[in-house]
Amino acid sequence: MSTVRWVSPPRPADVDYDEARVPPFELPDVLVASDGTRIASAEAWRARRRPELLELFSREVYGRTPPPVPVRVAVASVDEQACFGLVTRRELDVTVGEGDGSAVLRVLVFVPRGARGPVPAFLGINLLGNHTVHPDPKIRLATGWVPQSPETGIPDHEPTEASRGMHARRWPVELLAAAGYALVTVYAGDIDPDHPYARERGVRYALRDALDLDAGDAWGAISAWAYGLSRVLDALEQLPEIDAARVAVIGHSRFGKAALWAAARDERFALAVASGSGCAGAKLSRRRFGERVAHITTRFPHWFCKNFHAYADREDALPFDQHALLALLAPRPVYIASAEQDLWADPKGELLACLAASPVYALFGRSGIDVSPEAIRLNVSYGDHIGYHRRPGGHDILAADFWHVLAFARRHAIQESGASH
Repeated sequence: MSTVRWVSPPRPADVDYDEARVPPFELPDVLVASDGTRIASAEAWRARRRPELLELFSREVYGRTPPPVPVRVAVASVDEQACFGLVTRRELDVTVGEGDGSAVLRVLVFVPRGARGPVPAFLGINLLGNHTVHPDPKIRLATGWVPQSPETGIPDHEPTEASRGMHARRWPVELLAAAGYALVTVYAGDIDPDHPYARERGVRYALRDALDLDAGDAWGAISAWAYGLSRVLDALEQLPEIDAARVAVIGHSRFGKAALWAAARDERFALAVASGSGCAGAKLSRRRFGERVAHITTRFPHWFCKNFHAYADREDALPFDQHALLALLAPRPVYIASAEQDLWADPKGELLACLAASPVYALFGRSGIDVSPEAIRLNVSYGDHIGYHRRPGGHDILAADFWHVLAFARRHAIQESGASH
């Protein structure tokens, strides 16, 4: 039985959901360097401003990560007739690092059968184990510590058969396969356990000698998850059935934050998709609407580097805001999905970040998004290289969201028969 007991603290009561109480704020100009120099070209962005912002986010929010380490891929199981013959399902053991400084990630891969050559893929992290992604009884149960969820079959941080397929609604394997996409997922706890206590598992533990873990800018879980996503992409480069140049990284909530940070750091990702990523994800911190820096660093201190805690109730002191994170993806496409009732994640703040990131795309001759917050209608996709939609309902990612994302991916040639953008 697991020795670590930890449940996410409840949401605080002092959350502002009143638009009338949003304070006046001014966003740092994403096209002005720290010394005041105006960035006027794509070349200047790449050479100067982009590295500067990556450094700032690493130092002040997510924490620094070690250099890439080798990965080894072993096939643990294969089912050529999974999902009633629609896909080939593979379970991989991806070893990150070497010897004592290594961690094993269990990676689940669904590849559509009958595809013409290597296929594009969506890659994302799951919350409670690969077995929760699909009810297939042959998928291995997660091992080790799993977040507690008594109502869904995880009563004591131990995965059980009762939790099999419990999050299948968030992973529409059949929908993606029918559209020509592979789905690749990995359990968060294999990369880094989602709790703030001492651990002897995951990449931060395995690579503990690479960085000073007590430093103010030492990596938190979000950086670890992003690092793990890049190492899974390394593994996908070794699979002939996957076109690693057309991999979209996708995530919901905390893993939406990780997906954006992974794509910001690793330009091999062809597309990034974040659903309900909220605070320290796609929403503007300076709006102080919904979840704020003080809330998130108190409830989930392990997600970030220690330096980020200094900005609790001091959002204006940040040398950037989250529109800069979206801008770091330019000129690659990025898609932000919001939900009308998910005020905790601030749908309007996510849209405003998309709008504020668009000038960077213009440097590359590409259009971002241009729509006023008042013009937004539910279930309608907006934008060009920055996509956005808002659907009815609350904090979740659903098949309805994937329909918008698939249309966006096809438009940017991240599809079975298209070429990489």
